[in-house]
Amino acid sequence: MNIYVANLNYSIDDAGLEDLFTKFGEVSSANIITDRETGRSRGFGFVEMPNNEEGQQAIDELNDSEQEGKVITVNVARPKTDRPSRGGNGGGYNRRY
Repeated sequence: MNIYVANLNYSIDDAGLEDLFTKFGEVSSANIITDRETGRSRGFGFVEMPNNEEGQQAIDELNDSEQEGKVITVNVARPKTDRPSRGGNGGGYNRRY
């Protein structure tokens, strides 16, 4: 089960996220999403748990719980959808040529 975790404290790293979920069962992976340019946490991440029952228990227990001073959101991750192209000319608003 792939789990989305939002509103994380910026100080939490991959290992801290994994520790939060290992209380409920086996964790295959735990990844904090970081900004490409700064490397700083973006405040959310994903946890992969191979056992769906353990994953659901983690969601039920951790959703809306306080972790390091912030109330986190935990739910089943939705598959990434293809975003429509923004198209256009890449210019500014009401640009004239």
